[in-house]
Amino acid sequence: MSGDSAKKQKMATSLDKLKENTIVVADTGDIHAISRYLPTDATTNPSLLLAAAQMPEYKDLIQDAIDFGKKQGGTEDQQLTNAIDKLFVNFGTEILKIVPGRVSTEVDARLSFDVEASVTKAKRFIELYEAQGISKDRILIKLGTTWEGVQAAKILEAEGIHCNMTLLFSFAQAVACAEAGVTLISPFVGRIYDWYVKSSGKSDYGLLEDPGVQSVTKIYNYYKKYGYKTVVMGASFRNTKQIKALTGCDLLTISPKLLEQLQSDDDQLKVQLTEESAKTMDMEQIHLNESQYRYLHNEDPMAVEKLAEGIRKFAVDSIKLEKMLRERMQAGNGSK
Repeated sequence: MSGDSAKKQKMATSLDKLKENTIVVADTGDIHAISRYLPTDATTNPSLLLAAAQMPEYKDLIQDAIDFGKKQGGTEDQQLTNAIDKLFVNFGTEILKIVPGRVSTEVDARLSFDVEASVTKAKRFIELYEAQGISKDRILIKLGTTWEGVQAAKILEAEGIHCNMTLLFSFAQAVACAEAGVTLISPFVGRIYDWYVKSSGKSDYGLLEDPGVQSVTKIYNYYKKYGYKTVVMGASFRNTKQIKALTGCDLLTISPKLLEQLQSDDDQLKVQLTEESAKTMDMEQIHLNESQYRYLHNEDPMAVEKLAEGIRKFAVDSIKLEKMLRERMQAGNGSK
């Protein structure tokens, strides 16, 4: 190796190395953070947008959403709904000016058990994006992985609207998503880890022993072994060790804080997940109808608890975001 090549090799960060084997996605609504780390895709949710919407630099996006809601007319609640939808799309539109790939826009968690309403909301987002000149191919509709959420995704995928299934904790959820033909799933590494730390008291795991890492590894291997088109995007990380343990996963969605840590170190990363290795795994293929799905999911107390908790938490932040927008709309000038 020449001196220049060696220098170049030495300067590569862990983030650079990760990007060589995995598509890196920014888990944030902060547009400036996305521009710093140059991910391929970005994901948002009500909690992330609630935080971003309180930053002064995004006041114009909020004002535009408020103006749009008022222009649509109707009752105050109808105006608010239109403003919220437009706010999600405004952030997504700005993000897509930076990332070359896709942005995930999340359906309200309060619709997690309503197939028809979830499909309607997803189509509304696509309509608003298309009004901005953005093709549906650059959008992932994010849905909670309830049975109803999976059925909504199945309908949307059949119509060419791609979905990202979130709040995924159990193998049953992953199987249901694969069989529904969804585009992408986001299993939550960190929240699985949190549950096991709380229940066992153990917080220090070896690289490949973390329960969240093991869950995503099993799902990835199952998908690749049986040739499902659904891809896996590990999410909700608590530390960079969890990320490094999933090097080779299709995608990983990472917070700005952890992206910064990866960009600041130069650890040698070993590819942990490969399609070739997955093909050799001794895993039985299963098929689930609704009752089988519900029973198998119910057999995993961690998944039952974390799915319910996740829906409640996203719903709370959706309500907070609505309250903030309602107050600004009532103020008449878009700011309190």
